[in-house]
Amino acid sequence: MYGSRGVGASGGRRASAVVLGAALLVTGCSSGDGGDGRDGRDGKDGAGAAGAGDTRQPPGSAPFWVNPDGTAARQVAALEKAGKKREAGQIRRIAEQPVAEWIGPDDPEEQTRGLTEAADEAGRTALLVLYNIPHRDCDQYSQGGAADGDAYRAWVDGVAAGIGDRSATVVLEPDALLHLVDGCTPREYHEERYDLLEGAVTALKALKNTKVYLDAGNAGWQDPDRIFAPLERAGIARADGFSVNVSNFYSTEDSLAYGKRLSAKVGGKHFVIDTSRNGNGPYTGGDPDERWCNPPGRALGETPTTRTADPLVDAYLWVKRPGESDGECKGGPKAGQWWQDYALGLAKATG
Repeated sequence: MYGSRGVGASGGRRASAVVLGAALLVTGCSSGDGGDGRDGRDGKDGAGAAGAGDTRQPPGSAPFWVNPDGTAARQVAALEKAGKKREAGQIRRIAEQPVAEWIGPDDPEEQTRGLTEAADEAGRTALLVLYNIPHRDCDQYSQGGAADGDAYRAWVDGVAAGIGDRSATVVLEPDALLHLVDGCTPREYHEERYDLLEGAVTALKALKNTKVYLDAGNAGWQDPDRIFAPLERAGIARADGFSVNVSNFYSTEDSLAYGKRLSAKVGGKHFVIDTSRNGNGPYTGGDPDERWCNPPGRALGETPTTRTADPLVDAYLWVKRPGESDGECKGGPKAGQWWQDYALGLAKATG
């Protein structure tokens, strides 16, 4: 089993709608990168990373955009209004970091245009997740997706039109490939899925300033040799690389080893690691089949950055939005919904 996903809760909110959240984020933020947050590999220097005179983005969050109207930021506002300053301070540890925006099924062009325009105004890169492949998540907590292949292609075209020439980093379809090789996606859908993923990579890489990372599972995958060929069939040669540990809890060290093993088999491709909730590593108690679902005692991981432990790793990212449920397990709400108690637990457990 793999972590369930949250889908596009923030939609296409534009920069003009985020003034309140921006003020909340700027207050009391700390740097996750120890400075300008830029890495020499992206060809940019640190000067003016957030745009001339821009005060909306927390220090250290470059090069990725922090949505100041995100769910965590709104929770900070609500807690402060209620006089719960301690809790607000804990949730701020999430709100001040750039987290991925999961694009929802409706109006993808409007969503991605709003998000990338807001990021562009701040001089940052939008981090997006596309999670709408047909027959998604094998009837688990995040089941759904586009109605058919044609609907998915139209949706991807809308995403691409909304991004345009603005800067974006896209994580493409968490679990889509792994669910082809672990047996839970019916075989009659396999060829279509490969075609859809390859088409999505092609459409997104046709854009001027978009990076694309195909999802490749996590370090808990017991048979990684079976994912090499699927990555190739899905278009990894055209993509910038692949993502690992999305919505999961494996340590950065283990994720690095897993990613390097995959990279060696797919032409030395680079990869990104989801570190959003891996501060304490994977949960080892309870039902083994649901250890991935809202496990207790977890902590926030390394904050998003392009300064990583290995030149093959382009970034540590918060792809899964900390504080959003994996699904209706262990008392959690539906997948993708905010769960304040869990968010507080993650923040409090973080050193």
